Amino acid sequence: MEGSSSNHFLAALLILLAFTSYTNPSSAAGVGAVAGKSSTEFIKTSCSSTTYPKLCYTSLSTHASAIQTSPKLLAHTALSVTLDTAQSTSAMMLRLSQSHGMKPREVAAMRDCVEELSDSVEQLRKSIGEMNELKGSNFGFMVTDIQTWVSAALTDEDTCTDGFTSQAVNGTLKAVVRGRIMNIAHLTSNALALINSYASSTRLVWEI
Repeated sequence: MEGSSSNHFLAALLILLAFTSYTNPSSAAGVGAVAGKSSTEFIKTSCSSTTYPKLCYTSLSTHASAIQTSPKLLAHTALSVTLDTAQSTSAMMLRLSQSHGMKPREVAAMRDCVEELSDSVEQLRKSIGEMNELKGSNFGFMVTDIQTWVSAALTDEDTCTDGFTSQAVNGTLKAVVRGRIMNIAHLTSNALALINSYASSTRLVWEI
């Protein structure tokens, strides 16, 4: 019976591991033919100022036709990609936490992490909602809210990994979860950088 539970947990963990390796798509080839070279070059140039430029480009270049050369659409798309990744990861981790064969300490760490991710998802949702409502006269206040919420989401994601520093947590589980959360944190960091860039350039327009 114990062997069956362990096998069930191992199968669930392998699913999460497979899911992890899928999150950094590098299939940007051919995008230029659809969206135009100017769009992909704009994304590449914009991503060069982020902390994780390669991840930034691979996660956004497939949306080049929608982004075109708009800093606002670039920032908005970065937020949307981050939100989608956070939601899918949270759902996967919740299912994994309910599988048989996990130690109580591992279950607790998973559930704490899912709760932190839930908070992060909410912050990202609010940010996207506010992004849709950005207006000239209130631009400064609204973009400050967005920056605050995205920063809070990043903090939640960092906190999520705290429970996986213990030696009591399965090494493979620890590596997989930390890898997934770091991927989300890097996407969030990139989105924040693109928002900051957009905010700076737009503020200059309003000040002139």
